[in-house]
Amino acid sequence: MALTGKKIVIIGGTSGIGFAVARQAAAAGAHVVVASSNQDRVDAATKRLGEPAEGHRLDVADGDAIAAFFEQVGEFDHLVYTAGESLVIKPLSDTTPQEARAVFERRFWGAFLAAKHAAPRLRPGGSITFSSGVLAVRPMSGTAVTAGITGGIEALSRALAVELAPLRVNVVRPGVIHTELWDGSVPDPQAFLQDHGSELLTRRVGTAEEAAAAYQFAMSNAYVTGTTIAIDGGAALV
Repeated sequence: MALTGKKIVIIGGTSGIGFAVARQAAAAGAHVVVASSNQDRVDAATKRLGEPAEGHRLDVADGDAIAAFFEQVGEFDHLVYTAGESLVIKPLSDTTPQEARAVFERRFWGAFLAAKHAAPRLRPGGSITFSSGVLAVRPMSGTAVTAGITGGIEALSRALAVELAPLRVNVVRPGVIHTELWDGSVPDPQAFLQDHGSELLTRRVGTAEEAAAAYQFAMSNAYVTGTTIAIDGGAALV
């Protein structure tokens, strides 16, 4: 059940929660492969992670690129998918079809295709861990696109856990986590995080390291599959 010596692919692993997952996995003795659409972030992440981590530029909106990426990676043990650009938070009436499709392309279809191409290469005892969000169960006004994606990811995870068994498939459902994701999602990220945190049962938002620990659990516990792990400070209850 340990991650020592395991090969772990983290798509979206160059920043935010994904990088925290990569850092914790590397510290546990895993061989980490991170992928992101931004080469500068890939280079910076691999430098921070150190040997034997490796990084690749990958546009998850490009299905052919995803297939080629996993062909290059070869056999491995665990896939974590945290990729996604800034959230779309705006009224339905102001959301264009192009905006909605672009987010679905990366957050849903990217995850779908990653699972499709990863599954044949995952070793016995392997797993896939997707990412959703508390909006799947407690949406706010202006979050129809994101709520739809996160809800879809959770349903996809359950279906694939059944279809791909004994390969394990889970999803982590973070609430608001203090990462750079919010820099492009809300006008004043610090004020948003402080205000939102004060309303939670924990009286603060979570850290990337706290969220990453849930992914580590999903990968390392061989009896966990088809489930959603919530790490949201009680957001679903308030």
